[in-house]
Amino acid sequence: MTTTILVVEDEPAILELISINLKHAGFLVERTGSAEEAEVAIRSALPDLLVLDWMLPGQSGVGLAKKLRADERTRELPIIMLTARV
Repeated sequence: MTTTILVVEDEPAILELISINLKHAGFLVERTGSAEEAEVAIRSALPDLLVLDWMLPGQSGVGLAKKLRADERTRELPIIMLTARV
């Protein structure tokens, strides 16, 4: 069974770079550019791992992570947070 990783990143070049590297490592990669799109994708199919940008347009990655932790279905979803912040 292939591990599915959802990558949530609003910068297209960074999204592409992360996705390509994960695919080369043998993972199935789903991609979204916003927290709102990620919520829709997660409702549709729960990934094995979420790679989440800290700063997203609209709802932040931190806000999404808090929502996911508050929901019983997604409480245990592993999340890796990424940021370009200093």
